[in-house]
Amino acid sequence: MSEPTLNYVTCPDASGGHRMAYWQWGQPDARHVVLCVHGLSRQGRDFDVLAQALCARGGAGIRVVCPDVVGRGRSDWLRDPMGYQIPAYAADMLALLGALQPATLDWVGTSMGGLIGIGLAGQPALPFKIRKLVLNDVGPSIQWQAIQRIGNYLGDPVRFESVEQAAEAMRIISASFGPHTREQWLALSRPMLKPLEGGGYTFHYDPAIAVPYRTLTPESSAQGEATLWALYDTIKAETLLLRGADSDLLSSATAQAMTQRGPRAKLVEFAGVGHAPTLVAPEQVRVVVDFLLGPTP
Repeated sequence: MSEPTLNYVTCPDASGGHRMAYWQWGQPDARHVVLCVHGLSRQGRDFDVLAQALCARGGAGIRVVCPDVVGRGRSDWLRDPMGYQIPAYAADMLALLGALQPATLDWVGTSMGGLIGIGLAGQPALPFKIRKLVLNDVGPSIQWQAIQRIGNYLGDPVRFESVEQAAEAMRIISASFGPHTREQWLALSRPMLKPLEGGGYTFHYDPAIAVPYRTLTPESSAQGEATLWALYDTIKAETLLLRGADSDLLSSATAQAMTQRGPRAKLVEFAGVGHAPTLVAPEQVRVVVDFLLGPTP
């Protein structure tokens, strides 16, 4: 399958509900689901390369589901921007899992998607047990400098004349993603854009996702860390932690602590990459596919 199918699930909220889009790869009725959840300002097509590799290895027994978290991609925008926070995102994922009804559930979460995964995997009464958990360059402790860096551009109004101009602007913002070919970078960039009336492009996401993000303080961040560590310590899923060796969001000390407590994650670091590995490079894809489905015989 060279292209995924686009689907929607209705999720409840205080304003009457919203639709969350999700991209589905593989066998539509397969009971083994790999749920791939993207980072703060990204969308579900980030996982195209990984999803195709998983389907090639897993065959008819697997489907890969990549949601556009609400406010991003093809999903609805919220009436109340304060809904753009982890607890609400986790509730949306439970609505999605209720529709998918997986018998076996694996989770791949990049940055924000990993925090949502920690929040769900750390709940002992979760109706859908996560078998294997991949946390991509994120943990319970997040470096404050990285929060500030992301806040410097998140939600700013922008207009681009062409896809190529937008891709170059995103390449500068996302230099920490590591080296990519021109074709790889364009593939990552195109789904990040939506056309504007009268021509040109802007980012796919609701600028209001920045509203709750910009309320963060060092004090509230520290309180959130304590909650996340408590959740992490209860996780039973087999856990793989990926880290860009140059990451400014996930420190080496936090990564090492995650190998010693809770699920005692297996740590793999990628040289020449910061926050966050895009899971496009063959080495990165192989590590995740081998962890989830076993190495090639």
